[in-house]
Amino acid sequence: MAYEIEEIRASQEIFYYLLEHHELREEDERLLYKAYAEQESVQNLVKSQGEIADSNIERYGNTIYLIPKENNDFLGFSKAQLKAALCKSTGTDKDYYLSQFVILTLLVEFYDGQGSSSKAREYIRVGELQNCISGRLKEGAENFGEEREEEAGIAFADMLQAYEALKSDEKGSRARTTKEGFLHNILIFLERQGLIDYVEQDEMIKTTKKLDNFMDWNLLNQNNYGRVLRILEGMKDE
Repeated sequence: MAYEIEEIRASQEIFYYLLEHHELREEDERLLYKAYAEQESVQNLVKSQGEIADSNIERYGNTIYLIPKENNDFLGFSKAQLKAALCKSTGTDKDYYLSQFVILTLLVEFYDGQGSSSKAREYIRVGELQNCISGRLKEGAENFGEEREEEAGIAFADMLQAYEALKSDEKGSRARTTKEGFLHNILIFLERQGLIDYVEQDEMIKTTKKLDNFMDWNLLNQNNYGRVLRILEGMKDE
């Protein structure tokens, strides 16, 4: 199929914008958004560039997103990069998997996958989230023996050990060696990715439209449910 020069140029402008901002909102760039949404040829060209960059280009509502694939360490994060960003400097794999468990627990508290929208609540307090993390780790360690942990692919005992090794500081320490600081650092990271709004003075966490769209249209889409399970099960093989 032959493309016009104008279509190629428009697709390049859109893809470059996505590389720089990771999302393109209609309200910010109306002409680029309109070119993508209304011209199939432009959309195909942008998606093709996304494939070459090992990424998916998806439009949810009035926003176009650049979504790096799981193994895309260039546009996304490698395990080593995430460990450095989320864990203490001497962090082990146990600490890394604990950080992923914290994020999964946050998602479970906000989204239940029911109804027209998967979102189940508008906010959660930091203290409540911390209690949920502690409770689920203890419950998992009690209910899953070593053999069942192998089958499930989630080492609750190891993550609980890493969590209990963190100190507790009622003064709200920001050090990554404390439970409060460990959680605070993860929330700051998620906020920088545009996934949550973290209101520190009120100790309140809210999700962004970006995360809501991603959960509704991508992660909790039934077509992707098996893929998500395979990712979780693969955690033990890292």
